[in-house]
Amino acid sequence: MTLSAVEIFLIAVALGCDAFAVGLGVGIRCCAPRQIFRLSFHFGFFQFMMPLIGWLLGMHVLQWTERLGPWIAFGLLFAIGIKMAYEGARPSEEKEECPDPTRGFSLVFLSFATSIDALGIGFGLGVLGQGLFFVAVCIGITAGAMTWLAMKLGNKLSERFAQRMEIFGGVILIVIAFKMVLT
Repeated sequence: MTLSAVEIFLIAVALGCDAFAVGLGVGIRCCAPRQIFRLSFHFGFFQFMMPLIGWLLGMHVLQWTERLGPWIAFGLLFAIGIKMAYEGARPSEEKEECPDPTRGFSLVFLSFATSIDALGIGFGLGVLGQGLFFVAVCIGITAGAMTWLAMKLGNKLSERFAQRMEIFGGVILIVIAFKMVLT
């Protein structure tokens, strides 16, 4: 069975939705060109690699990842969301400099959290005998582009609505965190 270009695009957009939502939340606070590049590149790269890794790891490790992966993603997204909402609710004179979520450990965990579902896609496409490399490239490029767009949009919204958008971004991350463990 071979997937059509439309099916591949729909899979890529579906997998990119988490990256878009997180990119929107992060873009509210961080939108320098380097930050946009880092987050977009890493989200795209992880979305590209996870289907390939899922295909290689097979069913045994995939079952473990499906059980623990959403909880790991939940913890990270929930913590970052709470921190963002808290910082947005504080008066501006009390705010301290927050760590940049597009650097270091936060960047790796956000990238992992938004791409965990791509492991299952990789395994499923491998079982179907689908050529995986082209699909993974499409998924990665789509996720990177959706992240870039979301960060730009988040920045524009924060310029207009300022502090309320940081609270909104935090709430978005918290909702995504709960979605990961409830679905």
